[in-house]
Amino acid sequence: MDYYVITTSGEPSTAAILVEEFLLDDDYTATGIDTTVWRPAPDGPGGEPARAAAGGEGPSDVVPGARGWAGAARLSRALRSDAGLRARMTAVDRRAAAEAYTRVCGGELPSEPELRTRSERQPLPGETPLDLGTLGGSSGGARRYRILFAGELDAGALASARTALRLEPSDDPRVAGAASAGADGHGFSWELRRIGTGIAWCVDVTARLGPAPATALGTLLHHHRQAVRALGPVPVTVERFA
Repeated sequence: MDYYVITTSGEPSTAAILVEEFLLDDDYTATGIDTTVWRPAPDGPGGEPARAAAGGEGPSDVVPGARGWAGAARLSRALRSDAGLRARMTAVDRRAAAEAYTRVCGGELPSEPELRTRSERQPLPGETPLDLGTLGGSSGGARRYRILFAGELDAGALASARTALRLEPSDDPRVAGAASAGADGHGFSWELRRIGTGIAWCVDVTARLGPAPATALGTLLHHHRQAVRALGPVPVTVERFA
């Protein structure tokens, strides 16, 4: 599961905690996101500080009602489209989320099975990749994936991304770096690309699968998604082009 702490004016006392889980198909493409959010009790007649912590100026009613857990598909979508909301968001691991929850709520963060029962699902559009006779199952088979992220990488975060993804400089000016590796008889290569200016980034992965099970592919896609997520951009989807 992915955890985020969202604050107003950086105040931990008004933190909302968003929990997301990407749903993956058998080929490791994303088919949906399950989301739930905890937000503090409204502060004042309109509860504006708490609502702002939960969703910002636009989606201020995304988590209506009393303090506690609720489905958060609308907030999840807003996080990917609203740069102002992302500026108040910090990607954390479960331990840090549990500490934030205890600090603002005084209780223990629910277990992941319990969080799943409180989640709201938002499907992600997906299409069957075009099969040109080069997919899977043979040493020459290739699959192409894109892990898409909303948001920006500043200079420091970009340097950290190059380290985390083990990138080497590329001759292509559109590519921030490229790398390759092998595992379990499979060959992988990937590139970090900017999409637009301050809009989005992506990691494009090419996998040439051998006869062994493709679990190493799933591990690599998960690692790359988490490595970039930790630096600020929010993962949007994992697509497959071929």
